[in-house]
Amino acid sequence: QVQLVESGGDSVQAGGSLRLSCSVTVSDSEYSVSNMYMAWFRQAPGKEREGVAVIFPYGDNTNYVASVKGRFTISRDNAKNTLYLQMNDLKPEDTAMYYCAAARAVISALRPSQYKYWGQGTQVTVSS
Repeated sequence: QVQLVESGGDSVQAGGSLRLSCSVTVSDSEYSVSNMYMAWFRQAPGKEREGVAVIFPYGDNTNYVASVKGRFTISRDNAKNTLYLQMNDLKPEDTAMYYCAAARAVISALRPSQYKYWGQGTQVTVSS
């Protein structure tokens, strides 16, 4: 019903910036970027998947994990059915596979288990 495709991952030096995109394709018009919880997660080798940022349905409310606040910005373009993650002042500890995820309803918005739809991921590598 919902397909997510991430892009924009790359290798950058510390202090650099990247913008990740997540293109959303739906087979049911009931679903859209605007009416779902849309989130970015990341997973580094040997670590658990971590919620990075989420944007709530029907508005601009957002939430971020403490380690990226002030550096990352999540946004969406409803007309393009696309989710973005602007990442500035990147640090080596931001190195991970980044995943886009979507859900119609969640209880804890940055918990991976809450999300039904996932993309395949895009790699971000930050060198010091």
